[in-house]
This record gives sequence, structure tokens and C-alpha cells, in this order.
Amino acid sequence: MLNTSKIRADFNILSSRNGSAPVYLDSACMSLKPNQVIEAMNDYYFNYPACAGRSSHKLGDKVTKKVKEARQIIAKFINARNEDEIIFTRNTTEGINLLANSLGLQKGDIVLISDKEHNSNLIPWLQLRDKIGITVKIIPSNEDGSFNLDNLSKLITGAKLVSVVHTSNLDGVTNPAKKIIEIAHKNNILVFLDAAQSIPHKKIDVQDLDVDFLAFSGHKMLGPTGTGVFYGKSELLEKLSPFLVGGDTVEFSTYENYKLLPVPEKFEAGLQDYAGIIGLGEAAKYLSQFNFKDIAEHELRLNTYITGELKKILQIKIIGPEDPKERSGIINFYIDGTDMHKFAVMLDEMADISIRSGQHCVHSWFNSKKIYNSARVSLYLYNTMEEAEAFIANLNKIIKIL
Repeated sequence: MLNTSKIRADFNILSSRNGSAPVYLDSACMSLKPNQVIEAMNDYYFNYPACAGRSSHKLGDKVTKKVKEARQIIAKFINARNEDEIIFTRNTTEGINLLANSLGLQKGDIVLISDKEHNSNLIPWLQLRDKIGITVKIIPSNEDGSFNLDNLSKLITGAKLVSVVHTSNLDGVTNPAKKIIEIAHKNNILVFLDAAQSIPHKKIDVQDLDVDFLAFSGHKMLGPTGTGVFYGKSELLEKLSPFLVGGDTVEFSTYENYKLLPVPEKFEAGLQDYAGIIGLGEAAKYLSQFNFKDIAEHELRLNTYITGELKKILQIKIIGPEDPKERSGIINFYIDGTDMHKFAVMLDEMADISIRSGQHCVHSWFNSKKIYNSARVSLYLYNTMEEAEAFIANLNKIIKIL
């Protein structure tokens, strides 16, 4: 069981601010950052703000060692076979674009995605469709938003890649990744997982999943903004051709030719966000102290309460399965014909409660369902039952007002 009081003490923003802390229920967009992460980043800026891998002085050497340490921490965090399978990026979006532009897809190649993909796992493939003529096929979900393995099996023949979200930011549904990967691999097809929403809440073991590629962002897992990870099996990364090249990606160059550095350096062009990378390693270290089952149970307890209360409000419709066990820490809801931005703004102004409203970068799904927008509550390890109760009490007040 999580000790939320102890956890909250690690987050400066959750300490008293003019007598009260904000109620932050928007972690699916961005999680808060523990003091340990911020301190690790400040330590870099205060004490060794130099380049990694370039300068031979003591400061540069320390940065190089700290970045290597962060890569090792992340590799262990997801159980990669070795640290060279970890490529640092700015976010999940960059990781997906890296894959899309480096995989060597050609005209007629088929990429399968689900009908609930974030724009980051939709637009890169549509762009390749328009540029070079790949084929993008959509795997329809079940009515309740759960993944349909039969639909995948019907579409799998001839595909080059299955690229799907692990846990959806739309409704919190976690797709059966292992079964998806088994079906794809039986047909000699590669699989990419968007783990942006799953990595903060579930234990990810890339070897157990046998996933080929995977990406996630630091800012959703207690880490700094502008940081992320792209993982790939070593033998597959060797075959990818980087789409960003330049400084720190080459071993040598002449006016006529060049030789790229090995993985992962060949994918990490230019000066990196060293403070961010170090902070990301610290975030993974911080998360590693917890049992992910305890995090899931904590989020489910809060989700169950909020879901039960929302069901009492006749106008409200919940997106995704009715059972909160199927929706991780996400509760996304709407009222027909209502702009849900109003609810988010009023909750913020009336009670300092932060939630997300809009189409959550899944415009394709909302447009297909003809739903204008929704309001999303997303929970994490630092949220409390008192915050859940405050959200429901103030939501009821707003419904009466509107």
C-alpha cells in the first residue's frame, strides 16, 4: 500500500501553497516532478554544466559518466538486454518519427494501427502514406474501446509493422500487448508499442513482451519535459538508418564521405539535454522504489470512487469500459452538446482542481464518433481520496450552475 503522505512530501507543489495545495488530476498529460529529479538537474547546472562525450576535462568526464549511468538505469528499468538499446529522445513523438523515417518503408508497405491512436502514432504514418505511398490500415476496437484481436488477425497478412498504443490516453484501456506481439511475430511482422501512458503505471519488461520497438516520454513518468526514450532490439537498431545526423553521430568525416558511430550514438544528433537525461534517470530510480501493483491498486481505488459517483449523474457519459479495472487511472467523460472546457475552467477557478479538457490529441476518434470534446481526470501515485471527493463535490456544484 502506498504512503501518499510520504510521497507528497517529495513534491514541492503539493506542499502548502497559501494554505492549500492544488488538486492535480492531469498526470496523463504531464506528471508532477519529485524534488529528487529537480535536485539532480540542478546539480548538473550548478556543479558540472559541461558537454558529454566531447571534452576531456574533469567536468566533461563527469557529465559523460552521469549520462551513461542514466542510460544504464533506464535499461534496467525496462529490462533491456543492454544500455545500447536505449536511445534518448525529446519525447514519445520523436521516437515514433525516428522509427517511421528510419525503417526504410517503401510504396505499398502496410502499417497497422488501432483506431484510438494519439496523433503522434497516426500522423507520421499518414505523412508517409502521402509522401511515398505506404498503406495505413486501421484496426477497429470493440464497442467498449477494448482491443479486438480478431480484427488484427484479419488485417495482419502482408503487413510490415504493427504500431499500437500500449495504454490509451483516451480511455485508459491497456491493450493486450503480449498477444498482439505473438500474432505479429507468427507472421514475421515487427511491432512498435507507444508506452507513454503505460510506463508510469505498469512494470514494463521489453524482453518478456518480446517487443521490437518501444517509446515513452519522461514528462509522464515524473521526469523532465523534453526527454524521452526510444528502445529497439540491438539487431534491429543496427539496420535502421538515422534521419537526424550531424554532430556526435559520426566517427569521422571528409569532404566526400563519413562513418557513423555505432548505436546508440548514431541516433543522438547534436548537443543533448544532459540535465534532462540525468533527471530522467533519477525519475526512473525514484519510480523503482515502488511496487507497480501498489500504484495500480491505489489508482483503482480512486477511479472506482469517481466512476461510481459519475454514474449517479444521468447526463454524464464515460468513455471506455464501464468497469474502472479496465481503465487504469483515467476517467474520461462528456455530456452531449456541452463544451467540456467550461467544466475544466470552472473547476480550476472555483477549487484549484486541474483536469484536462478537449480531444486529447485523439481528434480522429472524436471526429469519427461525432463527440465535440470531453473532460479527463487522470490519477497517479500522489493523489488522495480527499482530492477525489473534492473533485466530485465541485463537479456537482458546476452541474447545478450550468
